Amino acid sequence: MTRPSGSIKDGKILLERIQAALEDPDHAHHPLIPLLEEVGEHILGQSQRMERLLRISDGYHLLEHSQNLTLAERCEKQLRRMEKLARISDQYQRNLWEVTETLRQAANQDSLTGLANRRFLMERLKEETHRATRKDTSLAIALMDVDHFKQINDRFGHEVGDVALCEIAGAVRQGVRLYDVYGRWGGEEFLLMLPDTRRDEAIMVLERIRQTISTLTVGEDDPIRLSASFGVTLLRSGEDVDDALKRADDALFKAKREGRDRVVVGE
Repeated sequence: MTRPSGSIKDGKILLERIQAALEDPDHAHHPLIPLLEEVGEHILGQSQRMERLLRISDGYHLLEHSQNLTLAERCEKQLRRMEKLARISDQYQRNLWEVTETLRQAANQDSLTGLANRRFLMERLKEETHRATRKDTSLAIALMDVDHFKQINDRFGHEVGDVALCEIAGAVRQGVRLYDVYGRWGGEEFLLMLPDTRRDEAIMVLERIRQTISTLTVGEDDPIRLSASFGVTLLRSGEDVDDALKRADDALFKAKREGRDRVVVGE
């Protein structure tokens, strides 16, 4: 549709001329002034109606253009919209998964060592205990404590103590097997679960970790050699896991009492 832009423009010019004549002081008492005011108002009203009609006409023109699209074109347009929404949804799902995974790791991970924390270990203790009972397999449970840890903190400060814990955590990672479960139980104490593991096998794994720890030192001036003591026991058939933990803790206390830096089995 062709806009009558010339007519609108001419009408605006005529209005400007009439307005100028009305504002001229020389024409203040001219008898045609009231008539000119009526003509000006009429032209202004007509111009406003014309602009409204043109806007309505443009809207119908766009609607007609949209309706003249073929079914294939409309489907293609809708598909593009759906693809855009799908991309936005996929990105939202990825972001949501990343946030959820970060929160899950934070809830289950010790912030200092990066190992599993006590909360996670408690859950896995229940799972491994039920699995061992259901399948009638062995489960070794071990508690490990860093020797003379208070002396490290007192002598070098808590920052060096934190370094010692991280070094020991690395030795644990290096010494365990792929299917073993381990983490920081609290303070300078660590818990290890060794599924499908007999007594001698458990001692072998723990000795490997103990020997690796014994090669570590902390502190720049007159460094201290690190060591750790272990108490380990096997879960008995039908036994409550708390009883097994108590037996492993008693074995750990015995290892400390007998000179530290050793593995003791709780029978």
